[in-house]
Amino acid sequence: MAIREAATRFSLNRSRSGETVEMFTRRHAIGFLAAALVGLAGAFAGPGTVSEAAERVPFDRAVFEAALAGGGPILIDVSASWCPTCRRQGEIVDGLVSTEPYADFTIFVVDYDTEKDVMRSFGATQRSTLIVFRGGRETGRIVGDTRPRAIEALLGTAV
Repeated sequence: MAIREAATRFSLNRSRSGETVEMFTRRHAIGFLAAALVGLAGAFAGPGTVSEAAERVPFDRAVFEAALAGGGPILIDVSASWCPTCRRQGEIVDGLVSTEPYADFTIFVVDYDTEKDVMRSFGATQRSTLIVFRGGRETGRIVGDTRPRAIEALLGTAV
């Protein structure tokens, strides 16, 4: 809801004399302030934040090889949709790549249930495996770790 629209929305109430009157209620004030804060959040993101996080893309060998040749930071996320450890790792990674210096990562998702050949090519035998590359070579990996500092340290090997 736009700020102007929030500011001009009033509730209609009947006065004692039976007239319809517009009232600006506390609920309207809170709604207006919430809309204003959401609008300001995008304009004044704190230092070290970026407007868009790195996008997760399904693994594709040709795209991966091109990214590898480009030399930038790459994260391979071997995960399963049903895995709570994978989900937690994903939340942590998403939080990290929305800030500097991790915003330049390209994230490839390898589906644990359907891409066993891709997993073998990376030497990954388990779900919740995170593998990081930089400059065309692997810089680190972790398996099953959901500690934010450990995942940040892993990403830090490619920054």
